[in-house]
Amino acid sequence: MKAFIFDLNGTMIHDMEYHTRAWHSLFNEDLGGNFTWEEVKPQMYGKNSEVLVRMFGPDRFTEAEMDRLSFEKERRYQEEFRPHLQLLPGLTDFLKQAHDLGIPMAIGSAAIPFNIDFVLDNLNIRHYFKAIVSADDVVLSKPHPETFLKAATNLGVPPADCIVFEDVPKGAEAAQNAGMKAVVLTTTHEAFEFATFPNVLHFAADFTDSFMQTLL
Repeated sequence: MKAFIFDLNGTMIHDMEYHTRAWHSLFNEDLGGNFTWEEVKPQMYGKNSEVLVRMFGPDRFTEAEMDRLSFEKERRYQEEFRPHLQLLPGLTDFLKQAHDLGIPMAIGSAAIPFNIDFVLDNLNIRHYFKAIVSADDVVLSKPHPETFLKAATNLGVPPADCIVFEDVPKGAEAAQNAGMKAVVLTTTHEAFEFATFPNVLHFAADFTDSFMQTLL
């Protein structure tokens, strides 16, 4: 038995630039920050509230303010990314092949349901996934393994039999902490940034990489 667990942003779709752009404008234009692109990009992981705390400290915003800012950030992201929304090359066929082979699949993402629904429903791929774990479903974000462990539990598959698809070091670390192997999509980070994670099986630009077929 084996199962596939997919991160979403940067792994299934190439959209991290648009998330960074939305945060960058919100931080600087709305919240009076003076952050460079290089300062914002490494913070693109975890829940939106965690991003806000990392950038502005724990006492700047109330929970209600963070909820409002989080929604506004996602609204801007979706508005700008919508014309470019598509799966990474080769992923459409990979999902169909895995589904036809009966390989259970899940999404394990720090995205909120609003963004996960945006992708799954606009691309009509929800039917491929037996489980979806979002930011709203966990207490602790990646690199804590809760997201991936919950996905494995929902699929009914032992963690050791799950392969995680990720694009960021914190995601690969979360997979390692969950006892799972990982395949890294190099959409947003380079291979050397994952040097400390022995659980990484392979690096690929997209799902047309021949290694993907060996997983099926």
